[in-house]
Amino acid sequence: MLSSLSNLNPRQLATQVLNFGLILSTAFMLWKGLSIVSDSPSPIVVVLSGSMEPAFQRGDLLFLWNRGQKTEVGEIVVYNVRGKDIPIVHRVVRRFGGGNKPLQLLTKGDNNLADDTELYAQGQDFLNREKDIIGSVVGYMPYVGYVTILLSEHPWLKTVMLGLMGLMVIVQRE
Repeated sequence: MLSSLSNLNPRQLATQVLNFGLILSTAFMLWKGLSIVSDSPSPIVVVLSGSMEPAFQRGDLLFLWNRGQKTEVGEIVVYNVRGKDIPIVHRVVRRFGGGNKPLQLLTKGDNNLADDTELYAQGQDFLNREKDIIGSVVGYMPYVGYVTILLSEHPWLKTVMLGLMGLMVIVQRE
């Protein structure tokens, strides 16, 4: 494999590196396009825990939508706790305000005994719909997100995978 890499002339090597850059930039543009269409900073998330079982399992890939701010009780939302960057997937169990007042939500995991007030930021009793909610779940793919979980739990695996992908793009000839 390395011998084929050394046989590339500089022009072929540059072409392969540019192809790899094109793949990465296309993935980035798709992500940003989904973010704009769904009005969510993170239009796709992975379930990281079992707090929403049996509705969602660990490793399920969720698709979010954040257009239309009318969130109802029973709807499953994804939110970020202020000061932390871990999305939490839970169901809305109570709703306050709306109309002229800011919409405030109380959430709870289906598999949890208590609501999420302990998870919220210090001094926060409810989620603000506009500020805290990333989006509402509109679809999912079971277990597809396990790759993401494996990559985050084993950082060396991410390096190996990226290295292999880069090597394949460089070595591949058309």
